[in-house]
Amino acid sequence: MQIVIEKSPPPYEIADFSKIEGVPCPCGTARRAFAEIEDFPGTVHVTEISTDAQTHYHKTLTETYYFLECDEDAKMQLNDEIISVRPGMSIMIRPGTHHRAIGKMKVLIIVLPKFDPTDEFLV
Repeated sequence: MQIVIEKSPPPYEIADFSKIEGVPCPCGTARRAFAEIEDFPGTVHVTEISTDAQTHYHKTLTETYYFLECDEDAKMQLNDEIISVRPGMSIMIRPGTHHRAIGKMKVLIIVLPKFDPTDEFLV
């Protein structure tokens, strides 16, 4: 009689953003984690914005920006409103909201549901 032991996946996942290759996006360069994890409902991005980002929106995605680093004059445009931002702030952006980052910054972005490049529309 042969005993088969199934190995369970670990109860956690690790993302080392220093090993994730950056990809161009309307905001700058994004490193995206957890897209391949089936039981995680979203993705986590670290995005570096060196200049003004392109205004864009999503039809289904909700993005939550957490500002890690910002120049003193960093701002976010949300539809027709411009808001000053600083490290430690967070903004939740609902679907349909035209948005862009203004100025140099590094942000952590939580995306729900998982990031889908076909749900990114330039304005």
